[in-house]
Amino acid sequence: MQNTKLPNHIAIIMDGNGRWAKERNLPRSAGHRAGIDRIKEIIKASKEIGIKYLTLFAFSTENWNRPKKEVNLLMRYLDNFLKKELNNLKKDNIKLIVIGRDKPIPDYLLKRIRYAQDYTKNNTGLVLIIALNYGARQEIIDAVKKYSLLVKEGKEDPRQLDEEKFSNFLYTHNIPDPDFLIRTSGEERISNFLLWQISYTEFYFVKKYWPDFNRDDLLKAIQVYQRRERRFGRVQ
Repeated sequence: MQNTKLPNHIAIIMDGNGRWAKERNLPRSAGHRAGIDRIKEIIKASKEIGIKYLTLFAFSTENWNRPKKEVNLLMRYLDNFLKKELNNLKKDNIKLIVIGRDKPIPDYLLKRIRYAQDYTKNNTGLVLIIALNYGARQEIIDAVKKYSLLVKEGKEDPRQLDEEKFSNFLYTHNIPDPDFLIRTSGEERISNFLLWQISYTEFYFVKKYWPDFNRDDLLKAIQVYQRRERRFGRVQ
């Protein structure tokens, strides 16, 4: 793989844990556990390759509609992941950022997230962004509300609003837009993920379920990205 033309920011929709487990006659929890292991591998690989930003779609606002037992399990898995991996994130110079709405995330997990973000805030290597209780439409609505409040207070002039200024009100302010978006499991849709930010992002859909998506698959995907020409509307 070439070291040039690497994507600066990779976003991944980690899909297929449940189907992976079902095909093996395993409980869905086994798929989620396997998915956690894959997260560790992909974070490590991204750091070693030289990726600057990695965003992982961990839990959407729509996922609350899943059975309560499964939701509670996912919250516990994420809590355990942060607890066990926090020292490794610090040692590997990885900065953690979590985006999404706080409510109704359990208090114990919010406390863990805030501590982990503070503990790694001065790290200067890979920036790991976890999208938790995240929905892109909700993000845009929240941004509009923040901006509207400043307009009401006389602190902003809507006549001067442009794309760059509006981006500062999103959860991802100070984070560059993704260059490359990967979705596993064969589904070819965006599922309310980073709708504003992926205007010029390159997409890559792979049939493998997330628990089977490994370092080699990531390298293969990046090689596909490196062969593409990004024109951003220009003629080349």
